[in-house]
Amino acid sequence: MTLAIFDLDNTLLGGDSDHAWNDFLVERGIVDRDHFRRENDRFHRAYDAGTLDIHEYLAFALEPLTRHSMAELDELHRRFMKERIDPIILPHGEALLEKHRAHGDLILIITATNRFVTGPIAQRLGVEHLLAVEPEMEDDRYTGRVTGTPSFREGKIVRLEQWLKTHDVSLEGAFFYSDSQNDLPLLERVDHPVAVDPDPVLADVARQRNWQIITLRDRDERLDSL
Repeated sequence: MTLAIFDLDNTLLGGDSDHAWNDFLVERGIVDRDHFRRENDRFHRAYDAGTLDIHEYLAFALEPLTRHSMAELDELHRRFMKERIDPIILPHGEALLEKHRAHGDLILIITATNRFVTGPIAQRLGVEHLLAVEPEMEDDRYTGRVTGTPSFREGKIVRLEQWLKTHDVSLEGAFFYSDSQNDLPLLERVDHPVAVDPDPVLADVARQRNWQIITLRDRDERLDSL
């Protein structure tokens, strides 16, 4: 069985779910508007530049989850899905997922965004297997801390290798679709790295190494190359 691995933000989605969630909290008045938006944008720029300190970012991003019960958070997330995620789900991304399903491939989403934000998105996309940052919980509330290795940069490889052993799956013949230079460590590990609407650094690397480059945002893009 061939493994088809997908990044989520700016790959299957026409935007960043983590950044969108933080903006959603600002718009709802749940966090301090000026400070939180400023920091959110700062971390997003660092991610785009390939210089993000993932532990500093997660301390910032997970703290608001500690202020609310799971019932309150679930209700917020339902509104978030409707207002911010449904409009940026890419039809070509869904079509590519379906192509891999038709081939009998095993689909996995791996993302540096936390599971609270991304779990319902993976469900909406019909993807059972998700590797995401795992926020720690105690007494049914988030603590603001992380369990295990964050699935970011080389951490994606660590988490994937653990998952492969647990599921008795091989990387032989695997695909990995991503938009970001931050995913170069994992792109270099698979047989079929695919740059999806790549950032400038990833685009340059993909061209130098003759990796496939595709867009999932162009209505005329064909997906018959699998």
